[in-house]
Amino acid sequence: MFACGFAISPNDDHMQVECVKYLLYVQDMSRAVAFHRDVLGLTVRMESPGWSEVARGDALIGLHAGGDGQQRVTALSFQVTDLDAALNEITSRGGRVVDPPESRPGEPIRLARFADTEGNVVMLIQYTG
Repeated sequence: MFACGFAISPNDDHMQVECVKYLLYVQDMSRAVAFHRDVLGLTVRMESPGWSEVARGDALIGLHAGGDGQQRVTALSFQVTDLDAALNEITSRGGRVVDPPESRPGEPIRLARFADTEGNVVMLIQYTG
């Protein structure tokens, strides 16, 4: 069992959540692990044919076998320093741009969405201000 990397206070009056994981369904586990490791720079915490975990700091993503490669709505996002460079890296490694970069009026950010090799749509955010 892998710890999430943050302390849990036993004195809290609520359910003791041990870890928050974001789940993505994948069609090809090896390809998905490689994409998240090699393109997004996540650390592989565990890898198996049916379930793998990748992480960055305390953020943990579970990759679950059985996906069909179809696009799904997700709320997963990565904040990057260079949005255009990130999209170039993603597309050169098998991902695809779903929504090209756009600026938000009155907000110091640029946003884009991409699909990973398994069809999961993820948002990229770059702060510009």
